[in-house]
Amino acid sequence: MTDTIRYEFPLNERIRIFCRLELLFEQLAYFSADDSVFSRRAAVTALLDILTIFSRNDLKSEVLKELERQIAIFNQWLNAEGVDGDKVSAYLAQLKALSQRLYSSNGKIGLKVMANDLFQSVSQRSAIPGGTCSFDLPAYHFWLEQPSQMQQQALDQWLSPFADIREGIALALSFIRQSGVLQDYVAEAGFMQMGLDRSQPIQMIQVCLAQSMDCYAEISGGKHRFTVRFMRPGRDGSRAAQAEQNIPFKLSFCQF
Repeated sequence: MTDTIRYEFPLNERIRIFCRLELLFEQLAYFSADDSVFSRRAAVTALLDILTIFSRNDLKSEVLKELERQIAIFNQWLNAEGVDGDKVSAYLAQLKALSQRLYSSNGKIGLKVMANDLFQSVSQRSAIPGGTCSFDLPAYHFWLEQPSQMQQQALDQWLSPFADIREGIALALSFIRQSGVLQDYVAEAGFMQMGLDRSQPIQMIQVCLAQSMDCYAEISGGKHRFTVRFMRPGRDGSRAAQAEQNIPFKLSFCQF
C-alpha cells in the first residue's frame, strides 16, 4: 500500500516506554543537528523528557530483559529448517554484544546528567509557561549563546550515557515491527473490535490507512482485545466524529 499513514499501538507498558523514548531520541538527534537557539532549546527539552522517563523507570533492566528474551528466540531459530543461519547468528552476536555492554555499565544510567546544575534549573523552570526566559535563567541564556561547537560537544557528552540503551531499544523495536505481516481488513461503519489470544501475547498492533481516506485511526486495547475507530477530523471547530462508511485498511499483529 502506497501513500499510507501508519499508526502503532503498543500492548504492554515496556513497549510503550520504548516507543516514547525512541521518539524523544529521534527528536533530540533532529534538533541537535541545527545550531539555532530554538533548536538547541528543543534539544534540551527532549533530553529533559528522556531524563524524566529514566528517573521513573529502571530502563537498563527493562532493556536487558527484552534483549534476553529476543536472544532466547533467536537461539531457538538457530538450527531450525528454512531459516538463514548466518543472518540469525549475526543478529545473535549483535544482541549479545549489546547486552554485555549494558551488563558491564555501572550505576544508574544518566545519573550524572540528571545531577547537572543547568538541567536541574531548566527542569524546575520548565513547569512554568515561558519560564526559561533569559531573565529567569541567565546561566541557560549564557549557554545558548556559546559557540555551536561547544554546545554540540556538551549535547554529545550528555547523550553518551544513553547510547547503548538507545541502540537496544532501536534493535528490539525493529525485530518486533518486522515480525508483523500486513493483512486487509474492513472496519464496518468505521469501527472494528477483535479479541486477542493470551497464549500468544501480541506486543504491538500496526494499522496502515490510505491518506485519501481523510480519517485517522484511534486505537485502544489491552491483553484481551483491542478496538480501532476511524475518526473524521473536526472542521471549523467541530468535534471529530466516527466515520459512517466502511473503511478498508491493513492491520498487522507484531509478535516476536
